[in-house]
Amino acid sequence: MPHQIRPRPGIMDIALYEGGTAKISGRDDALKLSSNENPFGAGELAREAYRRAGHDLHRYPSTDHAGLRAALAAHYRLDGSRIICGVGSDEIITFLCQGFAGPGDEVLYSQHGFLMYPISAMAAGATPVKAPEQDRTTDIDALLAAVTERTKLVFVANPNNPTGTMVPLSELERLADGLPPQVLLVLDGAYAEYVEGYDGGAAMVDARENVVMTRTFSKLHGLGGLRIGWGYGPAHVMAVLNRLRGPFNLSNTQLDVAEAALGDAAHITRSLSENARLRDWLADRLNAAGVATDRSFANFVLARFASAEQAAACNAALLADGLIVRQVSSYGLPEALRITVGDESACRRVAHVIDRFMDGQR
Repeated sequence: MPHQIRPRPGIMDIALYEGGTAKISGRDDALKLSSNENPFGAGELAREAYRRAGHDLHRYPSTDHAGLRAALAAHYRLDGSRIICGVGSDEIITFLCQGFAGPGDEVLYSQHGFLMYPISAMAAGATPVKAPEQDRTTDIDALLAAVTERTKLVFVANPNNPTGTMVPLSELERLADGLPPQVLLVLDGAYAEYVEGYDGGAAMVDARENVVMTRTFSKLHGLGGLRIGWGYGPAHVMAVLNRLRGPFNLSNTQLDVAEAALGDAAHITRSLSENARLRDWLADRLNAAGVATDRSFANFVLARFASAEQAAACNAALLADGLIVRQVSSYGLPEALRITVGDESACRRVAHVIDRFMDGQR
């Protein structure tokens, strides 16, 4: 007799998330520039904390993450009681959808927004809704126009992935103030550290009851492999999220390494300065080669070609040279390639291959 075990309606409609390609068959020297990872890896203080963590593998971690929350509060001048830690900022996004959206509700996000927004919305039984962008940039008026009485969450990544574009704080404030009272605005700040003088929306959280900020250790701090994220929001939102969070969702290793990474000022400074320098250099080289780019505020560049076919052909040329970048057709950008800003050698290799490819297109 065939089984009659069925998932909840809508689960099987979720398109599986696909991360950036990491390997090229037949090559062991491939350079991965597809996942926006820090080319310098983790800093030495984080590495040392990771080595020390091996002594306490038999110990359960704290359930309140007090040490890391205190370190985050001190580093960013926040109220530590309103910080939550998660398995990457992805988990915080999942908690938000679980806690505030469900069947019959809508979760709104920008046209080229992070794919985990619709995935987490659908997993909670809610309906994801996309608002159009203007020149690959979040359009605040379009978001406000898309809000209905069913809207419960609005996600805005600023800077956005995979476009690298961002909107000014004044526009985010206009969005927050224009939302109806049942809507929670989530500011995804995975790349916020790369923008000088930008707090990721922290001051907005402190000034309002309808704004939450999410952040990650995966990008600037080079800890993508450990999966550590955090969120900051009003007390009434944190009370909900902490009831959804598993008591031991982060290990001792994750907690200790993240706290050490926050204190590694030398690694942070080097990573930021080199990223800014090489990001601008790479964008200039691509533009000179005839490949359009928008100004990026993150640690990657979105290279736009004349067609999806040309983008695919360039991707093949890069792969042939051992360079792995990210095709972003799943984000509605089939004519583009997202290229992580690597170290100087990596950026020069990418520029050389694309120069050669574009010469062949003329």
